[in-house]
Amino acid sequence: MTKKKKREREAEAVSNADKQESEIEAELVNGDSHKKKKKKTKRKFKGDDDEAQLIPTVSIAVSGSIIDNAQSLELATRLAGQIARAATIFRIDEVVVFDSKSNSANNSSMLTPDNSDENESGAAFLVRILQYLETPQYLRKALFPKHNSLRFVGMLPPLDAPHHLRKHEWAPFREGVTLKERASNSLGTLVDVGLSKNVTIDQALDPGIRVTVAMGTNRNLDTDSPRQIVSSSKPREEAGMYWGYKVRYASNVSSVLKECPYKGGYDHLIGTSEHGLIVTPSCLTIPTFRHLLIAFGGLAGLEEGIEEDNNLKVKDAREVFDQYLNTCPHQGSRTIRTEEAIFISLQFFQEPINRALQRN
Repeated sequence: MTKKKKREREAEAVSNADKQESEIEAELVNGDSHKKKKKKTKRKFKGDDDEAQLIPTVSIAVSGSIIDNAQSLELATRLAGQIARAATIFRIDEVVVFDSKSNSANNSSMLTPDNSDENESGAAFLVRILQYLETPQYLRKALFPKHNSLRFVGMLPPLDAPHHLRKHEWAPFREGVTLKERASNSLGTLVDVGLSKNVTIDQALDPGIRVTVAMGTNRNLDTDSPRQIVSSSKPREEAGMYWGYKVRYASNVSSVLKECPYKGGYDHLIGTSEHGLIVTPSCLTIPTFRHLLIAFGGLAGLEEGIEEDNNLKVKDAREVFDQYLNTCPHQGSRTIRTEEAIFISLQFFQEPINRALQRN
């Protein structure tokens, strides 16, 4: 049995057991709400996974340990901002932040917001900043309470992603947050979508929930006609619009793979390292994929994360990943920082990924 088929069987075996837990974790890490929500607020429009299977996705995994090397909170914030910019520029669908030295199966507690915690781990810090930057500016105050980690986010350049719309811009879809105020018909919910006036949706939802609203073609905000809530994957499916990245925390390298939110798991894994195979982009072949993952190590590389992970039986990175590549050979500096490696590598993979997508 090839390692690829073995991994697919393992992913299928754990998918049912992890499904409910993954859905709950996704509510936390994707910025939908930073408040505890009642059970009734879990609705089918939040379940993006089934519809998202129609379009291939590209995910990146990065070690949270890179934050530990930053000499100040300001520099750590700048580092996180670079990763967010890279993910947006290269249309990444999911960013997975993993702990290199954690052996626990799951550590969801670290994702729970704690406004008084000023000494959170590097992974928790990176998750928070990535979530914050991906969120449209007009929603941040409602979704993110004040936190020490967010002190310097104001100095970061905006992502300027397609869903970060200005107040005067009209688009087929907008991100919004549900409000406490009730709609005039008392059956719907008012949603702040960043326009001069709130819109109404035809569902009764608790306040503080991030939603994607189909705005339609009627630009008259005074109308009582309710708008529809849709899956966050709809803008890409219907209009080909990049709609930001999801953020997920993983306690170790094996959790990155095992807790994949996509049905069937990642079907192609690429690891990056200075010890990897040297190949040019024009000669690199990436097979047709549904869900591609590109992994980046921390201060000591992916090798350390694999070695420290007791859940991985194999300790050779070449056996964990389908391809283990050096995307920047003949480097002049003795070290390439992870945030630099992400930019270099995502550009390196553009041509091979596009060729693979064209074969779909």
